Amino acid sequence: MVIRKTIKQNRFRLIFTLILILAESILGIMFPLFIGKAITSVLNSEVTGIWYLGILGIGMIVMGGFRRMLDSRFYARIYTRLSSETVKHLPENDYSKKSARLSMLKEMVLFAENQLPELITHSIGLVGVMIIIATLNIYIFIGTIITGCLITGIYLLNGNKTILYNTQFNNELENQVDILTTNRQSGLKQHLLKLMRWNIRLSDIETINYSLSWIIMMALLLLSIVLSANGDDIKYGVLFALIMYVYQYIESMVSLPLYYQEWLRLKEITRRIQVFDT
Repeated sequence: MVIRKTIKQNRFRLIFTLILILAESILGIMFPLFIGKAITSVLNSEVTGIWYLGILGIGMIVMGGFRRMLDSRFYARIYTRLSSETVKHLPENDYSKKSARLSMLKEMVLFAENQLPELITHSIGLVGVMIIIATLNIYIFIGTIITGCLITGIYLLNGNKTILYNTQFNNELENQVDILTTNRQSGLKQHLLKLMRWNIRLSDIETINYSLSWIIMMALLLLSIVLSANGDDIKYGVLFALIMYVYQYIESMVSLPLYYQEWLRLKEITRRIQVFDT
């Protein structure tokens, strides 16, 4: 298989990228804690916490920029190779299908370059944040588990519909070049209407899932503020760090299901691209 062969040939480069992503994720997890320490430091008329926070921020900027510069060049080479293999395994005159599948392949490469690192970062961050929350407030930690299960259930219930709508959308997309070459305005209008119909249905599912998820997460955030503020010895730096970690958990938990929806789309695309089976 071309994909497996490509991964094997570039395994050390991919491992290096993964190491950089892991390092970025760890630094990102530390931000709320360092912000809390910086606040405490300032309240105590000290600047040590400010220096540490500044160094952390610079380190993350340098590491993130370096990785992105390398990745853009690496994935450009990957796309070029896989594109030529995709076209080679399709009928010579099937321009419509070639155009559509090259577009789909580009989606897959862009996902690997841009969204996959974010997915890994959010996943690691989610685990790390939950561990830290557990050490700060066990009741809020239990709340994160409950909300996580509820949101996962919402997206799993609509998984089959997402695959179905993506299939219909891609079926129509593969006819686009053929329809354009016929130069019939009525046929083009019907084609675009069908594309938009499936796109709207996908958008509606995403909107419903996203809205329900945010309702659950807002309840968690409000409850976290109430629970974390009820204490005899409240340290404002620690309190701020805890709320920041809860919000970071919310951001990750809301984002991860969106990657799941994208993964369902890419799963449908891989079925079409024959280079994976050659």
